[in-house]
Amino acid sequence: MNAMTLGLPLGEIKTFGPFGPKYEVGQPVRELEDGDWLVEVILVETNEKTEYRLTHLRNDPDAL
Repeated sequence: MNAMTLGLPLGEIKTFGPFGPKYEVGQPVRELEDGDWLVEVILVETNEKTEYRLTHLRNDPDAL
């Protein structure tokens, strides 16, 4: 599965919840047993890469 198929906002900057740190949306990593996907995200302030659930990502606001 690729980013386009999942409807990922690839390269967009979002925040963890309304007041959390900013992150850039990366590529899908793997599908989970429950059907959700892990997506690579890059924390803007530290450039650290981590994985984040797609369902959570879709609920996070775009960064201002």
